[in-house]
Amino acid sequence: MKKIISLLLVVVFFASCNEYQKALKNDDVSVKFEVGTKLYEAGKYTKAIRIFEQIAPAYRGKPQAEKLFYMFAQSYYKTKQYYLAGYQFESFVSGYPKSEKVQEAAYLGSKSYSMLSPVYSLDQTDTFKAIDKLQVFIDTYPNSEYLGEANKTVKLLTEKIEQKVYENAKGYNTILDYKSAIVALDNFITDYPGTPFKEDALFYKFDSAYQLGINSVPSKMEERLNVAKTAYSSLIKFDAETKYKEKANEMLARIEQDLQKFTK
Repeated sequence: MKKIISLLLVVVFFASCNEYQKALKNDDVSVKFEVGTKLYEAGKYTKAIRIFEQIAPAYRGKPQAEKLFYMFAQSYYKTKQYYLAGYQFESFVSGYPKSEKVQEAAYLGSKSYSMLSPVYSLDQTDTFKAIDKLQVFIDTYPNSEYLGEANKTVKLLTEKIEQKVYENAKGYNTILDYKSAIVALDNFITDYPGTPFKEDALFYKFDSAYQLGINSVPSKMEERLNVAKTAYSSLIKFDAETKYKEKANEMLARIEQDLQKFTK
């Protein structure tokens, strides 16, 4: 029985391959459409794409075009070809604004761009583009069933942007350029007041001010140590139980000790 089933599967497989190869060479676009649809429904998206690429120009304006271009866009999405998927979904939304699939297509089009967003350390051009596309979707379809997912994705992408800006600012602290670190971290805190990296930014701003203060020439030390004290206060005001509390308190003790030199 197992041998019979295996044989039948082999026959079906080769028949399917033969049908696909014939469709590629067939000049009848209706045959191609039928085979392409079968391939799509069977989850054979790469093969379906080859068929759809052949017949897409001929089907523009035809009754079956809406179905074709939806399957075409989905096939690109399913095969993780996100640039092409984004383009095809946007074309679908533009070409078929009254389609029952329009909201799904609009969401998947914007999501396609989000899938192109790289790790935070790389150039974030695609991330900014994805945020813009998702925001357009959110504004256009405020009651969509995909709204929650879209908002969640925007939040994640925004945090990625914030992490890049934060890491760049913190980088000045790492290379011991404390003056630049203070400015960059202060700008970051101002530009992104609700960022999840605020506690870290406040600490490294304090650390930069601290390092600048304790290593200053005598004529500038008092002023810079007081700037560091203010940075400490900002950190503690943000979170009295900050994860940096122990280290920050040790640094404050050193600041207070050094400031005593200027009270005599």
